[in-house]
Amino acid sequence: MSFLENLKTSQKTCIVQDGRRKIHFIFKDKTELAEEYDLKTDVLLVRKWKKSGRLGGEGKWQFEVGEDLSPGSSLTEGLMESSTNPVFVRKDGKDVFQWRIRNLPYPLETYNVTVDNEQRTAIIRTTNKKYYKKFTIDDLDRHNLPLEQERIVLSHSNNTLIIKYKKPTEILQHEKCMQDEFKKMKDGDVGCNPS
Repeated sequence: MSFLENLKTSQKTCIVQDGRRKIHFIFKDKTELAEEYDLKTDVLLVRKWKKSGRLGGEGKWQFEVGEDLSPGSSLTEGLMESSTNPVFVRKDGKDVFQWRIRNLPYPLETYNVTVDNEQRTAIIRTTNKKYYKKFTIDDLDRHNLPLEQERIVLSHSNNTLIIKYKKPTEILQHEKCMQDEFKKMKDGDVGCNPS
């Protein structure tokens, strides 16, 4: 079953709150997906997943887009991360996937982002060997689309590396279809099955 079919057959709840359309999906395997969209622009602000724990208990939310801003989210067992560590966050735009890595002070020419189609990952490297990160583009994986090097654009500003990946037509069509379905849902709809 395709990702779109899974979304359409899932149990859905929709609310409009604080200028955002918030949609909660529960799939047949009990996996949960929560998404938040800006009401004015329809841009995805948050996407997070929750699967059952290993022993069947409550799992933790894993953020795919956006970041956890709830109180205490940066605390781990009483310890706090250093404020100078790089912070990797996905923040999408209307027609691009976008990642921001804060606390990277090196000039733009220091960074290199390449695509590894065998492992379906993008890899960030610095020429000074101070930063290395592999990441996937889950949206492309869900639609079985290849990663394309020419879609990647880099910029750097205020100690933040910005990586943009131009969305393929298939993704844009999928997003438009989903937005059309979401707009049919009314605030507070539960169990709505789009036609």
